[in-house]
Amino acid sequence: MTAPPNGRSLRRTLAATVSMALAAAGTLVAVALAPEAHAAGVPAPSPVGVSGRGAAVPFKEQEAEYAATNGTLIGPDRLYGHLPSEASGRQAVTLDAPGEYVEFTLTAPANAMSFRYSLPDNAAGTGRDASLDLKIDGNQLKSVPVTSKYAWYYGGYPFNNNPGDSNPHHFYDETRTLLGSTLPAGTKVRLQVSSTGASPTFTIDLADFEQVGTPIGKPSGALDVVSDFGADPTGAADSTAKIQAAVDAGKAQGRAVYIPQGTFQVRDHIVVDQVTLAGAGPWYSVLTGRDPVNRTKAVGVYGKYANQGGSKNVTLKDFAILGDIRERVDDDQVNAIGGALSNSTVDNVWLQHTKCGAWMDGPMDNFTIKNSRILDQTADGVNFHMGVTNSTVTNTFVRNTGDDGLAMWAENIPNVKNKFTYNTVIVPVLANNIVTYGGKDITISDNVMADTVTNGGGLHVANRYPGVNSGQGTAVSGTTTAARNTLIRAGNNDYNWQFGVGAVWFSGLNEALDATVNITDTEILDSSYAAIMNIEGATKGLHFENVRIDGAGTYALQIQAPGNASFTNVTATHIAQSNPIHNCVGSGFVITRGTGNSGWYADPPACTGTWPDPKWTNGGVPGGGPTTPPTDPPTDPPADPTLNLAKGRPVTETSHTDVYPATKAVDGDGDTYWESANNAFPQSLTVDLGAAQAVKRVVLKLPPAAAWATRTQTLSVVGSTDNSTFTTLKPSAAYTFNPSSGNTATISLGGTATRYLRVTVTGNTGWPAAQLSELEAYTG
Repeated sequence: MTAPPNGRSLRRTLAATVSMALAAAGTLVAVALAPEAHAAGVPAPSPVGVSGRGAAVPFKEQEAEYAATNGTLIGPDRLYGHLPSEASGRQAVTLDAPGEYVEFTLTAPANAMSFRYSLPDNAAGTGRDASLDLKIDGNQLKSVPVTSKYAWYYGGYPFNNNPGDSNPHHFYDETRTLLGSTLPAGTKVRLQVSSTGASPTFTIDLADFEQVGTPIGKPSGALDVVSDFGADPTGAADSTAKIQAAVDAGKAQGRAVYIPQGTFQVRDHIVVDQVTLAGAGPWYSVLTGRDPVNRTKAVGVYGKYANQGGSKNVTLKDFAILGDIRERVDDDQVNAIGGALSNSTVDNVWLQHTKCGAWMDGPMDNFTIKNSRILDQTADGVNFHMGVTNSTVTNTFVRNTGDDGLAMWAENIPNVKNKFTYNTVIVPVLANNIVTYGGKDITISDNVMADTVTNGGGLHVANRYPGVNSGQGTAVSGTTTAARNTLIRAGNNDYNWQFGVGAVWFSGLNEALDATVNITDTEILDSSYAAIMNIEGATKGLHFENVRIDGAGTYALQIQAPGNASFTNVTATHIAQSNPIHNCVGSGFVITRGTGNSGWYADPPACTGTWPDPKWTNGGVPGGGPTTPPTDPPTDPPADPTLNLAKGRPVTETSHTDVYPATKAVDGDGDTYWESANNAFPQSLTVDLGAAQAVKRVVLKLPPAAAWATRTQTLSVVGSTDNSTFTTLKPSAAYTFNPSSGNTATISLGGTATRYLRVTVTGNTGWPAAQLSELEAYTG
């Protein structure tokens, strides 16, 4: 990425953003009048290219909803769990038949592209692979592989990969490809469906086009991981030990270490200390991989942990880490960058498909990430966690994180004087674009934040999360500076609270937030719900100056806790509710009004007791947020009759003995088993299938070993959709389990819709307890 621009005056920046919105509208008009078919998307300001703010990215971005297409526009829609809600601008184009396409016209020369897309999950929750044809001016260039194996999560935090559960989300992924040559401006680049055999639909969100330079050569005197240490640039062999040896030698000899062009299989952390690790560029030098047996080990470049002394004087630059993380397990250290790295720099790296782009555990000091891209993470983009000081993320582009985009979390040890500046953070699927949980003298400035999906806002300052409190010096303190930020379509509904979260919001959950927080020279545009909000404990010392609110789905201010704030030159327009303030704490929240304010104040404020449905302005074009959104294209394939719906699902029991709990009956291992308490019939197992399913067959198993003598268990099967009222699916009967025939009993059912499946055992001729090694459920 190029260096960030200098800051601009408020007047210059506001004018630039207004121009941006008008340009989007102008693009729509041009599209509508063109002779080709177009998606005719609703005009919406883009978060890319905001003058003077955000990352200075090397690509030109084009949204599918304004491109030439014969596909179907979806959105705008901001409702969690709906496919358009996670698209940039909340709109995309779905292709669902051979020959359907989205075609972009280059506005600048380019030799590479990346595009953001969504495919449906498969019935097992492991994703599907397919391809799209890439055509240049109508001529086939290549087929580009696409996949949904890094998308589609379900259920509640920390989520799972079971399509039978509720709350599907995290729908999109990105892929990249070189175009083989430099294509001039005006070239038409088409993504086209050749077959729907591997995927019934292909949804295209956007494409980014760029001119990638030639590979960077080996620095003078550097060690080469291939020619000097034998690492495999084809990715066929595990290169972990050889790259680690190169890094260790680089430290010992005081020489940089070079990763030449290639894809290198790395299955564990490369631990760095006092060394430079440099590649040929993030399009050319790629580290990837995961241990095929121990899935808690995966590619990553880490400093030593703080309790091991930490690392220092490290430079990581000009390469990519493209991981293979397909689930969220918070205890697994499968981040692209981690550990403690003091006096260190990460520059021009591409981090994708890991758990976090960078999770830094302090104490550590003077660490910088700059000029980088962080995409498609299962958790945070970056988290400065626990005693990180004087550290920065700057000029970095972050999109499609599974949790906070950029975060600081002062758990138990103070975070001090950290900065997030000139970053663009788009579509965090959960939580906030940018947040500081605690911290002293923090700066969050010159950023662009857009398209928050759920359970968070664009900018969050809070005394929340464990270990954030004034007793340990970790609460918000000193002066928090949030200057010259632009927020677009930020904030959204919280599915736990069941009401909207503000684009800018504050929380005193752990204790009152009592510090100086300055929000200045900022634009809050087209907020999904409130523009500004506080909640969960007193919030004191807020100062808003030179802030423009344009578009809020509900209120300008949503006051839900005591505190105080001052407002000077704060203007608000296009606020959905006629009374722009919702405040049920009354005089408990003190507002001091300076000069130049308009559009956001009312006395008395509203206190309705109910939350209104949002009305979204879509970049200044009035329009209500749909309570019944457009029907999405099909995202779930038909149920697989061979899929065991009970495997790995939550299960409860009436009792168990010793080391034989109910989970042994749904773990997919026929040699482990559940055993109830002895001499205490009846005994039951109840499995939650995650959603109502037409269960037509139950298979019960005991361990197949010959040591298990033949036995008969008397049992019944019942089902429920709500875990309260149960219907008999199969009356009580005797079932024989014989090792010579696999120790298996199959029970046919009528296909009644069932979420909670219960087997009750009233007798066992082989042992005075209920026993099952597997309870399996099928739709066919």
